[in-house]
Amino acid sequence: MQCLGFPSRTRSREPYVQEQSLKVAALNMQKLGLQDDEDLQALLKGSQLLKVKSSSWRRERFYKLQEDCKTIWQESRKVMRTPESHLFSVEDILEVRQGHRTEGLEKYARDVPEDRCFSIIFKDQRNTLDLIAPSPEDAQHWVQGLRKIIQHSGSMDQRQKLQHWIHSCLRKADKNKDNKMSFKELQNFLKELNIQVDDSYARKIFMECDHSQTDSLEDEEIEAFYKLLTQREEIDRVFAEAAGSGETLSVDGLVTFLQREQREEGAGRALALDLIERYEPSETAKAQRQMTKDGFLMYLLSPDGSAFSPAHRRVYQDMGQPLSHYLVSSSHNTYLLEDQLTGPSSTEAYIRALCKGCRCLELDCWDGPNQEPVIYHGYTFTSKILFCDALRAIRDYAFKASPYPVILSLENHCSLEQQRVMARHLRTILGTMLLDRPLDGASARLPSPEQLKGKILIKGKKLGGLLPPGGEGGPEATVVSDEDEAAEMEDEAVRSRVQNKPREDKLRLVKELSDMVIYCKSVHFGGFSSPGAPGQAFYEMASFSENRALRLLQESGDSLVRHNVEHLSRIYPAGWRTDSSNYSPVELWSAGCQIVALNFQTPGLGMDVNQGRFQDNGACGYVLKPAFLRDPHSTFNPRALAQGPWWARKQLSVRVISGQQLPKVNKSKNSIVDPKVTVEIHGVARDVVSRQTTVVTNNGFNPRWDTELEFEVVVPELALVRFVVEDYDSSSKNDFIGQSTIPLGSLKQGYRHVHLLSKNGDQHPSATLFVKVSLQD
Repeated sequence: MQCLGFPSRTRSREPYVQEQSLKVAALNMQKLGLQDDEDLQALLKGSQLLKVKSSSWRRERFYKLQEDCKTIWQESRKVMRTPESHLFSVEDILEVRQGHRTEGLEKYARDVPEDRCFSIIFKDQRNTLDLIAPSPEDAQHWVQGLRKIIQHSGSMDQRQKLQHWIHSCLRKADKNKDNKMSFKELQNFLKELNIQVDDSYARKIFMECDHSQTDSLEDEEIEAFYKLLTQREEIDRVFAEAAGSGETLSVDGLVTFLQREQREEGAGRALALDLIERYEPSETAKAQRQMTKDGFLMYLLSPDGSAFSPAHRRVYQDMGQPLSHYLVSSSHNTYLLEDQLTGPSSTEAYIRALCKGCRCLELDCWDGPNQEPVIYHGYTFTSKILFCDALRAIRDYAFKASPYPVILSLENHCSLEQQRVMARHLRTILGTMLLDRPLDGASARLPSPEQLKGKILIKGKKLGGLLPPGGEGGPEATVVSDEDEAAEMEDEAVRSRVQNKPREDKLRLVKELSDMVIYCKSVHFGGFSSPGAPGQAFYEMASFSENRALRLLQESGDSLVRHNVEHLSRIYPAGWRTDSSNYSPVELWSAGCQIVALNFQTPGLGMDVNQGRFQDNGACGYVLKPAFLRDPHSTFNPRALAQGPWWARKQLSVRVISGQQLPKVNKSKNSIVDPKVTVEIHGVARDVVSRQTTVVTNNGFNPRWDTELEFEVVVPELALVRFVVEDYDSSSKNDFIGQSTIPLGSLKQGYRHVHLLSKNGDQHPSATLFVKVSLQD
């Protein structure tokens, strides 16, 4: 419970407080496994850094790591005012970049050596923090120190995260920083924890823990209170059922639990001993090959006790099939951070999409000043970025989250001169990453993600067939029809809303750019080919607006499924979605459409199910379609379900037992959430359904529902299960608290914790649901 700012203190208390601070800092460094680390020592002392916002705005600010080794404190001295301070958590940081590696530092700090510049990029849509250190050594301390904390925090188990979170709430509640807790401070602490406790009950547990009878809790008494608070009766009950009358769980008892309740395939003594070795905190119990209640809780809170299968956190699917056999994580208008009419464009948007595992990015290219092509949403007031800057960002981040191929969907509106500049930039910036010729032994089908590892493919218009056309008269191309049909429709909608510009029907294309399009040649969709008749070549792909794709699905769903066995299809959001809203991609995946593009900058249901679908297979951005969507003779039609190999009726039962450490929605101290849980099935139309629990009032800390929800699923291979927690409001729309979406094939049975994600898809540090899952034929 240390000081967060620098409040005025009496001289005599100063050394005591400093000594306490150092003790706590040392303890937290030890917890992170970073004791005596010199980078952290420097951050704990703090330093004056220059904050950069524009060419004319540079201000000195004091930054310091707090004793919890998790919070950064910033102080600014404003003229004629008292010092202001701000806090942010290391858990909110996405990454720390050194040098001129953001648009801000690239533009406004070119006069400062790179080794003094660094940037803090946040997970949510918060502005990036661009900073200049007084020396290269200072910059190095901040970059390395923060990276170490992020890395080590990520490897903390759920129990340690919970402990840390509770201690940070304790610190906030200890107003006079005396490391004791009065009854009033305890009441504030409970509100910080998001729990409304009846005053008489709060007084009762306060008295129980106040062994010294000083009317305040300190040291061991606070620990006793913490233990009382984090006791989980529902886990005690499950443990008691598994252990019988014993205080511990034997290896055989654990094997029985893993087989009967957890439905772990191949669960035997080896797995049980491994779990005891990894999660049992008591060395005595470990030596006797037993698991205590503490070890049992740690197992249930670990990845092994997660509702999402740990085996699916790595690439486990066959990556050697043609590209068209996979669903591909795909983004639309990737360059935008907000809406499609006036929002800012940014290279940061490409970086964020790639870091989320996106494998298909869109670049809308237009003529820019000084013969440099720019990217923006044509005919609108969105800001512009240089084509070459976007390519540099893509080059640097393309393969950080996944080694599998990235597709760049070029929407080309440039003059012949600037198309040549585009081709030159693609070649020089992307270098050997760029796939500019067919793979050796090119066959009559698309190559696999495995064959294309580390490669960037260009999707766009092309002259001629798969191989670059030989000696096609002169340096510039004949005329080709304009960009994809869907793009035209979208531009048409935007144009009519914004400037009533006429549409150009034809695009002249330079050979240099055409030659770079290998396996993703954009063509107009000419209808489904009939058996035996020559149709679309395997390297040709069509794009459809969301409305047209749904119409094709309605009219001839089975033909669309068969078309997508050998050809790639890209789907765009409808042109009227100028607010960058999203459709649900699930139905189009069910028709085998691979590149179902979403606005990654817009949180909500569409992005939730997209993130859920692609966390499977190691979150590599490619998920193998079920066998019935890869069969050229398939009769599967998601809109008109008949019996077939896809029909495998399952009974899913989800008992929503309890919630843990749900975040506050309203930041007001006295506001406590009233949570309720909805479980939804997303899949073929017949399977789509949702069921919900009742509302628990005034408790976000440890709400209990104990509600059984039942579902029938007929096409389980296409189904996703979404858990949503909301703060119930009788007079207005419920507030979103957290969610988690899991493919049914990745959902583990038994007693499990569902780890909740924020609105933007980031992990909440310690918010979970405790459920029991059962799946039967």
